[in-house]
Amino acid sequence: MQSPQPVWRVALPVPLARLFDYRPPAGHAASVADIGRRVRVPFGSRELVGLVVEVLVGVLAEGVGDGAADSDAPATLKPASALLDPTPLLHGELLDSLRWLARYSHAPLGEVLATALPTLLRHGEPLADTHAWAWQLSEAGRTARERLRPGKPRRLAELLHAGPRDEPALDDALDDWRGGARALAKRGLAERVAVPASRVAPSPQPGPPPNDEQRAAIDAVLAARGRFAAFLLDGVTGSGKTEVYLHAIADCLARGKQALVLVPEIGLTPQTLARFRARLGVPVHALHSGLGDGERARTWAACARGEARVVVGTRSAVFLPLPDAGLIVIDEEHDGSFKQLDGLRYHARDFALVRAKALRVPIILGSATPSLESLKNAQAERYGHLRLRARAGVAVPPTVRVVDVRKRPLEAGLSPELLAAIGAALDAGGQVLVFKNRRGYAPVLLCHDCGWSAQCNRCSTPTQGTPMTVHAGGRRLQCHHCGARRPAPNACPDCGGLALQSQGAGTERIEEALNARFPEVPVLRIDRGTTQRRDALEGMLATFGRDPGILVGTQMLAKGHDLPNLTLVAVVGIDEGLFSADFRAPEKLAQLLVQVAGRAGRADKPGQVLLQTHHPQHPLLMTLLAGGYGAFAQAELVQREEAGFPPFAHLALMRAEAKHADVANAFLQAARAALQAAGGELELNGPLPAPMPRRAGYQRLQLLLSSPDRRALHAALDAALPVIYALPEARKVRWSLDVDPTDLY
Repeated sequence: MQSPQPVWRVALPVPLARLFDYRPPAGHAASVADIGRRVRVPFGSRELVGLVVEVLVGVLAEGVGDGAADSDAPATLKPASALLDPTPLLHGELLDSLRWLARYSHAPLGEVLATALPTLLRHGEPLADTHAWAWQLSEAGRTARERLRPGKPRRLAELLHAGPRDEPALDDALDDWRGGARALAKRGLAERVAVPASRVAPSPQPGPPPNDEQRAAIDAVLAARGRFAAFLLDGVTGSGKTEVYLHAIADCLARGKQALVLVPEIGLTPQTLARFRARLGVPVHALHSGLGDGERARTWAACARGEARVVVGTRSAVFLPLPDAGLIVIDEEHDGSFKQLDGLRYHARDFALVRAKALRVPIILGSATPSLESLKNAQAERYGHLRLRARAGVAVPPTVRVVDVRKRPLEAGLSPELLAAIGAALDAGGQVLVFKNRRGYAPVLLCHDCGWSAQCNRCSTPTQGTPMTVHAGGRRLQCHHCGARRPAPNACPDCGGLALQSQGAGTERIEEALNARFPEVPVLRIDRGTTQRRDALEGMLATFGRDPGILVGTQMLAKGHDLPNLTLVAVVGIDEGLFSADFRAPEKLAQLLVQVAGRAGRADKPGQVLLQTHHPQHPLLMTLLAGGYGAFAQAELVQREEAGFPPFAHLALMRAEAKHADVANAFLQAARAALQAAGGELELNGPLPAPMPRRAGYQRLQLLLSSPDRRALHAALDAALPVIYALPEARKVRWSLDVDPTDLY
């Protein structure tokens, strides 16, 4: 009889809610010390990289097979191809927290663990070196420096003439220096060299003294050293929330601990990094999707080794290892971009709270417009509620006025009153932000003769069309849902007429109109179309400077940017957000309006906000104007409670997509039956067509689960999902489960 030998249970990045069993490679004595180490294993006709998550001792090799779910499968167990790590890559708190996330999201553990790793580690590359990088002139570069033509390479060479400069310092000193570095390196005039990580530490600079409200908030956070405590830092825009963060982080560093700061957008990361580097005496690392795979892997490794003391990152940074954790900060905690909407559907804010509790560290959730979930937790005293009611320094809140545009002539969606206010602000030497949350030239292309409009062939249905957005001044059509593009027709495809007109206005059309109306000042458009390059947003804002000018942009400009000379904010086209079937729409619109308005008057110049609308008496606007966001939030919480919506209920959304609607419907009907059989206090709605019933050629249906009790919801999912995975219908559709959905699209 063969002697028992250990068996690895491996989590693989496949959409199957199970583990896979393998023998250790020859010559390796398996033990529990292998848990958290990456392994390369055969999987069908390919090899995959997974993580050992269990070690079974005393199992007969012939009793377990490749892909077996238990030790009774009558197949021969395959050996792993290789063990990739000398020590566990994921272990301790992070591995335990990721197991929790897999259980909470009901996602396969292998997919959760893969999501938590940078791409290079996911593919089996070794843990990256964590030295810093610097640039220096070569001998040829020092000789040729004075002969270089004016431009970025010349400016970079002048900077490097005094000696090597590390990359973070170059980020601060020269916009878009990397292009110049590549040009110099290609000619052999400059080279990239490794330097010790400690070399990049800047000299700390003092900040302004905190006011009384800031000091009270700082003291409350510092009093929670070494234990879990959640704080909602509820401060109006410009009240100095970042100063509270900086004081708390400085205290964390003084105790030899790490701090993690999550921000909602890539565009905020360079600005936050520059401010933090100026104030803290340690290197500040970044992690966001705009970085290359190598840079992301180095930041992850620096965190794992405890070398990175402060990290500023977007949503995925919540998965960074923090062996010496001391503080977690979530800036703009209400922001929807903290929710991952595909793949592993997680909310970075909520997972950060789980990690902070496991790590026993305080966590700060900062916002001028807190989410209703966070406000409810603060009211229930699960969070400490820290308030900053006044703007810091000499800044005062802007005046807000509603502009009624009913029966008024509009030029590219802009009223005469609004255009006059823009002219007055520019004449006074100020800057203007025109906010329109719709990119492109116009929302739809329409035939004035017959009524035809350009619809997306991949997303429209016979009963519900999906208009294609007009781009490039009317020359191109693009679907913002599936990405389909085509040239705009010269004549109407239906009637052959030439009366094709762009209806409505997006940021491109507003930019065109303002350039024609105010040719003497720069008009800068900031939306997804103009900020695709790395650090493009930061570079554009730096170019804009402090001289009179106009910014035209989408919600990218509503978040955290400090523009001291901005005196007028004009919000155009809010009406579409006032009437929506999504129960979260009022909250999102109120947050957006308050955040955009908060960009005005942040320094010593008074600010003004104009809200242009066809519905000046709408209750949401009246409440915001009379009582601010706090009054709106309290009224909205009452309505949510009466309707049984979150945060007074707990939701999960099961989505299914197929080429034919009846296939998706059959799957969701079978899933509904499995959930009903699971019992519990559960309300099921559907299957119903999704609000957008077709996208990219797929018919989309959904099943909404609701329960007043979170445990009842998860108990039903735990019982039903094994049955749902085994359904024959599940193999015919693309389906997903979203726990705590933020968008019911």
